[in-house]
Amino acid sequence: MVIKDPFTDPPPAEVPLVNAPLVRVIAQLRFPLVASIEQRDFIAPFQEAIRSSYPILRQEQTQQVLFGANIATPVRSSSTAWRFNSQDGHWRVSLTSDFLALETTKYTSRKDFLERLEIVVAALASRIDPKLLDRIGIRYIDRISGDALADISRLVRPEVRGLIGSPAATAVTHSITETVFTREDAQALVRWGQLPPHVTVDPAAIEPSEASSWILDLDMFSSGPVPFSVERVISDTRGYMERLYTFFRWAVTDEFLRHFGGK
Repeated sequence: MVIKDPFTDPPPAEVPLVNAPLVRVIAQLRFPLVASIEQRDFIAPFQEAIRSSYPILRQEQTQQVLFGANIATPVRSSSTAWRFNSQDGHWRVSLTSDFLALETTKYTSRKDFLERLEIVVAALASRIDPKLLDRIGIRYIDRISGDALADISRLVRPEVRGLIGSPAATAVTHSITETVFTREDAQALVRWGQLPPHVTVDPAAIEPSEASSWILDLDMFSSGPVPFSVERVISDTRGYMERLYTFFRWAVTDEFLRHFGGK
């Protein structure tokens, strides 16, 4: 299938990759502050709703520093993040006073991810019940290194590859391109490029690698507040996933699919 415009062309059928370079997938819902989420008693029913799949709960304290024209000195604040982990460590649900996230390092298919997301969002609806969503988003992060990085000119199309894979690339150690695409109902933030060893552009989502690597980071999200419903979340997330997959298939070559085990 030839994709001319990844933001308007129909999404292609998924091609499972046996050795997919997909290192992380994250879905996130942001909602107006629910202060009670800081309390153990308040989130306990939410835990019970998902505990069979995410039995390991960790409480983390996150730190924020606020700056502004009307703030004489920086203000530090802390908040609680509840991390619910699967027993195998490949799936995690995060809940804070203003967002819910589902992430995995072992993505298998769109259908599987959406089924898991629906269970978690249904628990949010019945136990927390936010009335509005400020944002619905989905993010895919691919990383290639080693032999694949050396062969990148055959795996990734030139518009995305940039300098990497060209004669000038011999002197490149760090090169990241960031582009924002806008649609009527959503935006997509796309980043790609080469990172040197032990360097990351997002410590929370992209772990530093021991070797040089090339990343393709695709993030699509809603552009305004919408009423909260489980059906709306799943429908919008599915649409964003299809659109980002279309971009992915536009960005990579057939050789990329073969290299990573596509049939």
